[in-house]
Amino acid sequence: MDRVQRIIEQLENGRHKEAMKEYNEVLQRGTAEEKFLLGEELLQYGFISEAKALIENLLEVFPEEGELLVMLAEILIDAGEEEEALLVLEKVSENDPSFAQALLLSADLYQLQGLFEVSERKLEKAKRVLPDEVIIDFAFGELYSEQGEIAKAIQSYERVLSEQNELAGVNINQRIADILSVSGAFEEALPHYEKALDEKLEINTLFGYAFTALQAGFNRTAIEKFKELKELDPEYHSLYLHLAKAYEREEELENSYEAIQAGIKQDEFSKELYFFGGKIALKLGKEQEAEQLFREAIALDPGYTEAVLTLNKLFIHLERFEDVIDLLNALDVQEDEEPQLLWDAAIAYNKMEEYSQALDKYDAAYTFFNNNDLFLHDYGYFLLEEGKNGKAAEVFKQLLLNDPANAEYLELLERLGEE
Repeated sequence: MDRVQRIIEQLENGRHKEAMKEYNEVLQRGTAEEKFLLGEELLQYGFISEAKALIENLLEVFPEEGELLVMLAEILIDAGEEEEALLVLEKVSENDPSFAQALLLSADLYQLQGLFEVSERKLEKAKRVLPDEVIIDFAFGELYSEQGEIAKAIQSYERVLSEQNELAGVNINQRIADILSVSGAFEEALPHYEKALDEKLEINTLFGYAFTALQAGFNRTAIEKFKELKELDPEYHSLYLHLAKAYEREEELENSYEAIQAGIKQDEFSKELYFFGGKIALKLGKEQEAEQLFREAIALDPGYTEAVLTLNKLFIHLERFEDVIDLLNALDVQEDEEPQLLWDAAIAYNKMEEYSQALDKYDAAYTFFNNNDLFLHDYGYFLLEEGKNGKAAEVFKQLLLNDPANAEYLELLERLGEE
């Protein structure tokens, strides 16, 4: 057994001290081949500093060897020393067989730094060196995708696809489908998802297909694929909310509600599941269940404004005005950040006959709703009831600007003028 194999076997068997002893012997007196092979093996096992020492030792003898320089750069990248890696990669000669690989690594690093134009120039140079290498086309696809240049990205990926369906562990059809879906080209994405699934059934691809079908309005397809995903992996939490939405679009409200309940069993900390479940419960006439679901959502996120507003609407509908005030007092949501809460509080205080506090809330809400006819109507009549006739007249004059022929408002203003 040669020394490299022996060192690796010792590491695998936990004989670290013996392995390091032999490692030092190779580092000090080993052949170039031993150092290179051991460096490669140690990188695989995560012994970064030991591998680095071997490669640096070899570079003292072969300072212009491109393969060694690329290996050192990869080690530096793993260690988070990107700038040092770039300096090493610049040393690789254009005539070296590893030059294109060095350009690809440089392009990746510049892309990570947001220097997209520099990255593109490196890739163009690599493409001139190896015009038929699809890994470079793939790199172009990744670069253009990050920049949001969808057409260019897809063209690059399609060049890869003409040679192979998978590269660097990436299903190319799925990559194209994901890009098209994110860009809003939902229908164009679906055939690529189908091809990707034909090549390999993978749950993230299946989710992408189902979600994109939902976005494209193919609700039955979405339901079918989400159910298939659920069978494969019931703990895939993201599927349940979207499955419920697909059922809702098909007006299958009971199925939608069941999907939410199943989702909550899998993920009891999803405020979105509770909130959507509450909305479906309201549509089903299950007001008590809806209230509980909204409360669960708010308990998870006391600043969940949409849930607060919807629960408030339910309380106002049920004439539970004290609950409106109790809810608002218990929340992190600020009224000046969500002025609808001011209006809700004004309505509640008015119904509770706490008119002074209602007036305060109405006056504060007016700043935000002075162009909202529904609010102005509500506010104007409240002011009338409170004897604030001058203020009420101003509000009804404002309403007449949008509805000049409104007999009700004209009559009110005429009466107020007589008074």
